[in-house]
Amino acid sequence: MANKESIGDDYSLTRVPQSARQSLWSITIIRVGALATISQFILGAALGYGMTFWQAFWATFLGSIILQVIGFLLGYAGAREGLSTSLLARWTGFGRHGSSIIGAVIAISCIGWFGVQNSVFAEGIVQATNGAVSLPVVATFTGLGVTILVIFGFKILSITASITVPLFLLAVSVGIYQVFQGHTLTDLIGTAPAGEPLTIGVAATMVAGGFIIGAVITPDFSRFAKSGKDVFWMTTIGLLVGELGINLIAVLMALAARTSDVASIMMQTAGWLGVLVVVLSTVKINNLNLYSSSLGFTNIFDSVFKIKLSRGKVTLAIGVIGTVLSVLGILERFTEFLVLLGVLVPPVAGIMVVDYFILKTHRKALDESREKGTLPPNTEKMSMVTIIAWVIGFLAGYFITFGIPSINSLIMSALIYYVGKRIETAGKSNIQSNVA
Repeated sequence: MANKESIGDDYSLTRVPQSARQSLWSITIIRVGALATISQFILGAALGYGMTFWQAFWATFLGSIILQVIGFLLGYAGAREGLSTSLLARWTGFGRHGSSIIGAVIAISCIGWFGVQNSVFAEGIVQATNGAVSLPVVATFTGLGVTILVIFGFKILSITASITVPLFLLAVSVGIYQVFQGHTLTDLIGTAPAGEPLTIGVAATMVAGGFIIGAVITPDFSRFAKSGKDVFWMTTIGLLVGELGINLIAVLMALAARTSDVASIMMQTAGWLGVLVVVLSTVKINNLNLYSSSLGFTNIFDSVFKIKLSRGKVTLAIGVIGTVLSVLGILERFTEFLVLLGVLVPPVAGIMVVDYFILKTHRKALDESREKGTLPPNTEKMSMVTIIAWVIGFLAGYFITFGIPSINSLIMSALIYYVGKRIETAGKSNIQSNVA
């Protein structure tokens, strides 16, 4: 397989060859950048407003472990095969047409969040300039600016994260220093929360649900890892720094300030650095939103229309669309729909993990083609078992009111898929025996 790819293509429809794999730092800094965001701060502050420190710690720990397991397993598969989530799905239960549906769900979700986050990005700059520039003008420049960065692919994502993550953490440190003045760590750990109490189950749901889509799209970035060991350290360091670290800092800040509005606290206590937190947070997460969205759309056009589009050109098109929607303010009404999509994604992880690691339906074809640096020549259509498992998983996550909705949907889809596939295989064997 040729190792040269056109600018911006980034092996969107092929395996990532070993010659194009990146260092542990390159993939880890992207993972940390995806988690070390202002949205994590808001989540942590919500926990600190309704829980004691140790209650929030255990809720964060439980939610993080769930994300770690999902992210590592799918990330390992992505690194081993060198494939993105939507492309890998073709040979892990969803087939050619099913993978296009996954690509659509991920792509629409990510482009939606790109628009929402771009509005936040632009609003932060407007506030920093005291309204000297209008929101639509700023949103246009910020949206197109991020789009241009993402066109150039994974390496630019890593470089951007290497710059923005340290600056983000610096800005956070200043805000923490300001908020924690007059409070000792021991006092804060023993402080009672100021708001309505949260249960461990609800809080763990908030933690796991907040990044479940990010865990499912781990292969989009882990496909550039050199080994499964690198994937393990990427997900683990991301969990420790971005999930546990940022969340628990925000918990302490909420206990100190007696409020859950950490974004306002950061703006008030850190001044321009507070604005920097918001700006850098949205730059990092929007890079990833747009990147995964572009991979999803390239898979859709290839699987449905047999058209191989350049990922760079797709990125430009959807970046412009997302920017226009954020300027028009339409995406403010789009958030509930995006949350609904978040319930659709976890069952995908359950089905893919069961198929790849337990049933190993297409493992032989993947192994043989990997040796040649190609893709398996044949892809099946999405089976009825997959559709049923996905639907039941979605309904479980949407309607079951106890436990963690995203995990309910994932476990239910995994169980239904495993049992359904076993029954299907047994039925085919009986038919073949009768024919013989």
